[in-house]
Amino acid sequence: VSVSEVQFGRLDSNVTLPCGKSLTRTPVTWHLNNSSALPWHQVTSDGSLVLLQVDPSAQGDYSCWDSRGRLLHAVQLRLGHPPGLLNISCQVPSYMHVRCSWVDTVKTFLPSEYTTSLRGKDSKPCIVDAVRKHCDILHPAIWQRLHVLSVTETNGLGSKTSTLYFKLRELLKPDPPESVSVGQIVGFSDRLMVSWNIPSSWPQSDAFQLVFHIRYRPLGSRFWSEFYSMDNPVVISDALAGHLHQVQGRSRDEVNNESQWSDWSPLQLEQPWEGQTGYVSAEPEILEQDMPTFQPKPDTSTARTHLVSVEEEGNLGLVIVLVLLLVVVLATVLSLILVVWFRQRRRDHVSMQEVASVVKMKSVPI
Repeated sequence: VSVSEVQFGRLDSNVTLPCGKSLTRTPVTWHLNNSSALPWHQVTSDGSLVLLQVDPSAQGDYSCWDSRGRLLHAVQLRLGHPPGLLNISCQVPSYMHVRCSWVDTVKTFLPSEYTTSLRGKDSKPCIVDAVRKHCDILHPAIWQRLHVLSVTETNGLGSKTSTLYFKLRELLKPDPPESVSVGQIVGFSDRLMVSWNIPSSWPQSDAFQLVFHIRYRPLGSRFWSEFYSMDNPVVISDALAGHLHQVQGRSRDEVNNESQWSDWSPLQLEQPWEGQTGYVSAEPEILEQDMPTFQPKPDTSTARTHLVSVEEEGNLGLVIVLVLLLVVVLATVLSLILVVWFRQRRRDHVSMQEVASVVKMKSVPI
């Protein structure tokens, strides 16, 4: 039986399938997928089939036949739920592109269509990709304070609209720097050169500048050194000689303080140059003049690097010894002060007794 008509029904409810051209009180027979075995049901006087509290097994092709074996009606039954609210989120990798995606809060089990509406002055359309459940806004209104996106999901059982209010400037989060590279500088055992490319998703324009946050540490250390730069490449001038270093970076819009930092780029590993003592290439002098050199200042750095674990332990031990020595000295001084105080008090007490005795003797008549 060829079936072209589709009827939708809600799971866990009663679903009625009409028999089409059947006459009242005319006997009819219903089939499901060419079988007379049917789910829990009732047949009404007009030949309609009422399926009771349907579950997914009740889906299929239904056909209604009269007593002479003539087909009266055929329909495909699809079961599911009406749409619910969507969880919408938007990502803003640059001022030129916004991507908003959504996740269903209700599993409908039915095919859905999505339409979007972006409200606001000079708003652009949000181009929908229904398969991936997202939409893209190209060249959005950058300086508009508030954007309002509505997404409507529609299926055979109804529709539901969900709305998201967002500020593009607060959601702006560039992609991480690309092709981060760390190299040696010949002749310098404590320097590394770091270079990178701006994210390909970011506009190649001087009007949209990025600031980069670079951090680095010797492999195995728990502490990072860091600096901020708009120059590229840059030179790290306080690398630990003879040790591998981890280096990575992230980016942020230079002007918009409300924007977010990108994720960190993948870690890069490199070790400073190791060569013959006394050999210095002319190349580092050129690099030193042309590129900025960064070394965290002790009074301003928020994440100082502990370069050698042995040095950490030695410094900690020295501090502990000095503290203990200070405690001993203070305890000794306090003890001496207490001893002198008690002796002086005892002498004063004895003197008072002597004076009292003399006075008493003078008062006695001879």
